[in-house]
Amino acid sequence: MKMLSNLRIFAVNHKKILSLHSSNMYCFRIRASLKRIKPHVPLGKNYSSLPGLIGNDIKSLHSIINPPIAKIRNIGIMAHIDAGKTTTTERILYYSGYTRSLGDVDDGDTVTDFMAQERERGITIQSAAVTFDWKGYRVNLIDTPGHVDFTLEVERCLRVLDGAVAVFDASAGVEAQTLTVWRQADKHKIPRICFLNKMDKTGASFNYAVESIKEKLKAKPLLLQLPIGEAKTFKGVVDVVSKEKLLWNPNSGDGKDFERKLLLEMSDPKLLKETTEARNALIEQVADLDDEFADLVLGEFSENFDLLPAEKLQTAIRRVTLAQTAVPVLCGSALKNKGVQPLLDAVTMYLPSPEECHHEFLQWYKGDLCALAFKVLHDKQRGPLVFMRIYSGTIKPQLAIHNINGNCTERISRLLLPFADQHVEIPSLSAGNIALTVGLKHTATGDTIVSSKSSALAAARQARREGEKKHRQNSEAERLLLAGVEIPEPVFFCTIEPPSMAKQPDLDHALKCLQREDPSLKVRLDPDSGQTVLCGMGELHIEIIHDRIKREYGLETYLGPLQVAYRETILNSVRATDTLDRTLGDKRHLVTVELEAKPIETLSVMPVIEYAESVSEDILKGAQDAVENGIHSACLQGPLLGSPIQDVAVTLHSLIIHPGTSSTMISACVSRCVQKALKKADKQVLEPLMNLEVTVPRDYLSPVLADLAQRRGNIQEIQTRQDNRVVIGFVPLAEIMKLRKHAPNNSDCKMPTVSKQNL
Repeated sequence: MKMLSNLRIFAVNHKKILSLHSSNMYCFRIRASLKRIKPHVPLGKNYSSLPGLIGNDIKSLHSIINPPIAKIRNIGIMAHIDAGKTTTTERILYYSGYTRSLGDVDDGDTVTDFMAQERERGITIQSAAVTFDWKGYRVNLIDTPGHVDFTLEVERCLRVLDGAVAVFDASAGVEAQTLTVWRQADKHKIPRICFLNKMDKTGASFNYAVESIKEKLKAKPLLLQLPIGEAKTFKGVVDVVSKEKLLWNPNSGDGKDFERKLLLEMSDPKLLKETTEARNALIEQVADLDDEFADLVLGEFSENFDLLPAEKLQTAIRRVTLAQTAVPVLCGSALKNKGVQPLLDAVTMYLPSPEECHHEFLQWYKGDLCALAFKVLHDKQRGPLVFMRIYSGTIKPQLAIHNINGNCTERISRLLLPFADQHVEIPSLSAGNIALTVGLKHTATGDTIVSSKSSALAAARQARREGEKKHRQNSEAERLLLAGVEIPEPVFFCTIEPPSMAKQPDLDHALKCLQREDPSLKVRLDPDSGQTVLCGMGELHIEIIHDRIKREYGLETYLGPLQVAYRETILNSVRATDTLDRTLGDKRHLVTVELEAKPIETLSVMPVIEYAESVSEDILKGAQDAVENGIHSACLQGPLLGSPIQDVAVTLHSLIIHPGTSSTMISACVSRCVQKALKKADKQVLEPLMNLEVTVPRDYLSPVLADLAQRRGNIQEIQTRQDNRVVIGFVPLAEIMKLRKHAPNNSDCKMPTVSKQNL
């Protein structure tokens, strides 16, 4: 069915859950071996050892807290929902020695999914940071959500990371949210490794997953491993670079016991042939992308690629990965404990250290402190906990810092090393690390932190000088200094009320804390009813906020009906004139305004304000703020549904102000004139559209297409994925509200599964 011509797209983010999981709590213990490092944790749950302490090997305090910057890896785990991100993270923590047992999402005892809502639903809601060591490398890992409702969590984490591991379901390949997180990583220019998970799952196909990476992500996969078997026959992987096979002991319950054997002609002739062909193809592929490696291959090893040392090939793969011209691909099954250790080796081998990531603004600080606050959590005992990525300098407890965005100075009371919901207090942390600070009451997501105001001014002067040398505008230098996170516009809203008016201050406090944690949550006051309105990224997002208010703040709040955030626009240009003449006391307020409202092609949530040449600059000097306030307030409520106006430009042609007229009267007159123009124009309602991907068995394709047609859906493509069909299209968001309640609880049942992504 064709979409109605008056439907347009604006900022949308929405996601549904298809399965719920029961929650069983599980506990860990902590063993701290250094007196100067004090673990601040509640009793019951923690980890087997601190970073740098494996067994009885006690290193120096400095090497534990501040390892060499070349040995640091800041990485994120990103993927579509249910691809196995959290399970992979749990195996990584277990094999690195920081948990003593394997956590499971279904059992609700994972380290990184520590919120009650995460354990009950079996999903990741907020990103969690963990720090561990692997073979002499310090790894700061962040497990990110897969739901599009929480896409801001992924965005703000990728902003501060140096590399990422993209996890794929080997039976599905690239899915809807995979495209979103991949675009986010492209935006921040982050090198990636691909891990094809669930190779043991029925329907898993290594070749299909690799082809989907090529076709949908437009990436060049470098096959560093080949699977030994697929689905039920999967038992290990082949290392293409070293021509070795890795087989896990089937009797080993935790996957720690595996053997690495060189492939031989006598024992594995077929596998050796496949591996040799794959290695030769890999060498040719890398040589095409890296000139230095091409010269080496053509010079010394052109006749026999088998003589090329694995170290030379690994070095070239690293260069190609850091240049983001290709992505290494590995495979395994995190749930079955296969392939995770080689993935960790690849993280340390191919992903960059902080010193290999070029940040232009660092040269302006010359070693002084420069950090970015990328996440805020509220702790009942400690208050706000601020996650920071340190780009230069050192952070210590009791250090006074300057917040450039807030233009304020604060003091860090304590410094912690993050371990999901547990933290270890440390005396200092240097550049390249991710820190958790206590005591910052005014710092928010996206704020730039420096050592002092004078340091910020010196950096700004240096940036200006560099900009003049390179003929840049100062605004670009300022943007680099204050680079933060883009907050998407909400698409759902509903009213929220406390159980009694006496609890309204408590609700306001809870919402203020939650907004600071989650910038994508917006709260506003309805001007007509006086009710508090929650604006969020989706049904799940608002459900989680409602649940957190109840659990964490002890408030039984009531939600109104969920509504879609419609927008309005105009279709033609109109002019309007308005005069406001009021006498208050002995003072006369007289304003005459003439302006034009017209549609614009570019997407703009805020009105574009222009001034005609006929408007006197002298008049504008004192009235410009009042004029712009009037235009913005008029565009908050459109003439059709009372929804915000977008994609509109307002041009002021004439402004006559009587001496002594207040700015409030100017704003009121301009606002009334804009509303008059909007009412005269041809108008239309804009509704959010959802990009939809439905995976369905072939026999159920017709009913699904009929259902989408009833929902005013527009089918763009129908693909074949093994025995299933994948319907790709878009549908109005209002038509798929509450669809999650009718979705299957079991991903293996013969019902369609739905993946959604913002357009």
